[in-house]
Amino acid sequence: MTRTVACLVLLATVGLALPQTATAQPRADDRQYCESLIEMYRTYVNEPMQGRMQRPPNVEPEVAIAKCRSGDTATGIPILEKVLRDNRFTLPPRG
Repeated sequence: MTRTVACLVLLATVGLALPQTATAQPRADDRQYCESLIEMYRTYVNEPMQGRMQRPPNVEPEVAIAKCRSGDTATGIPILEKVLRDNRFTLPPRG
């Protein structure tokens, strides 16, 4: 009886952990979309390495770029989309 309960607890724990693991990894098309947003931001809004800084540096998009490149596209994408929309850009197609 105790062994059965232990097995059920183990299965429940693994079952709950699997969906979180699956959602934690970004999809390839999310990473690609994020890179498209970064390229658009760097080309048309701010590119500090090329001396193209239309506005004072804003830390929020830089954090979003770092998040995207580290795999946290769920955090980075909405920030970059907002920055581009605020600058009156049409977003690239997604996926």
